[in-house]
Amino acid sequence: MIFEPSRWLRGQHLQSILPSFPGRRPFVERRAAPMLAASREYLLDCGDGVRLQAFHSPASSPNPNKRPTLVVLLHGWEGSAQSLYVLSLAQSLHEQGFDVVRLNLRDHGETHHLNRDLFHSCRLDEVVGAIKEIQSHFVKDRLVLAGFSLGGNFMLRVAAQAQQANLQIHRALGISPVLDPAVTLDALERGAMLYRWYFVRKWSRSLRRKQQAWPGQFDLDELMASQDLRRMTRELVLSHAGYPRVEDYFAGYAITGDRLAGLVVPSTLVTALDDPIIPATDLTRIAQSPALKIITTETGGHCGFFESFTGPGWIDRLVLAEIDP
Repeated sequence: MIFEPSRWLRGQHLQSILPSFPGRRPFVERRAAPMLAASREYLLDCGDGVRLQAFHSPASSPNPNKRPTLVVLLHGWEGSAQSLYVLSLAQSLHEQGFDVVRLNLRDHGETHHLNRDLFHSCRLDEVVGAIKEIQSHFVKDRLVLAGFSLGGNFMLRVAAQAQQANLQIHRALGISPVLDPAVTLDALERGAMLYRWYFVRKWSRSLRRKQQAWPGQFDLDELMASQDLRRMTRELVLSHAGYPRVEDYFAGYAITGDRLAGLVVPSTLVTALDDPIIPATDLTRIAQSPALKIITTETGGHCGFFESFTGPGWIDRLVLAEIDP
């Protein structure tokens, strides 16, 4: 499938910003109303006392021509199960007869009270635990994982551990996934200030919620005061993530190098060559695997692939096509 947006919708920044434009929310939520009406909240036991929130929307009219399939969707950093790109894809899947689970990472959405320790991107075990719980609770013939940005990075790492974790995954998809976080941070610092402001603002708001949810447990004021992504990341890593160096932390969740070399779950990585946050040059640093298909588009920005303010997007159609190629 070729992504060919209208000429006026081309451009890395336009493609990255428009999908999350607040004015779209009423249209996206109206279209997603059937999926949202069917949604039920679950708190998943992910092991070691960790609980993650998920929303399950069973298919109201399963497609008799397709095997029963459950698709787990995971948002990006500082997004949530209510992010517009998640809602759009969830509705597209739901109306095609798929069960859908929208998963929240720790400290995302309204979940800061569920777990004491702070979120960081190397908490893979609890996401694996969540997928295990989902697999056992909602038994279907096929389990599909799909994630956006950091969520895409998580889902591809889960797929790489599928055999070790005894997960039966039909397919995994990473949409604009973080490849090498060290390079991503460099790109954010060199790029348009809008993206740095956006992530600092959302991260700071999340940290304030964490302090309020666990009074007396955290002093995050200094971390937030710098309003600088690199300084904030360094403080998080050294004080709260248990890593001696930031470089070790970044290496802990990069999917470049040999991270995906042993991948056996059929997986698809989708990214735009003009992504302003995830440099496409890092694609050459991903280990080749017969199980991994990489799809690139000329434009599309970061988690963009945007075509319409109101209707489903190109990425929705692509995911549906990849589930049943």
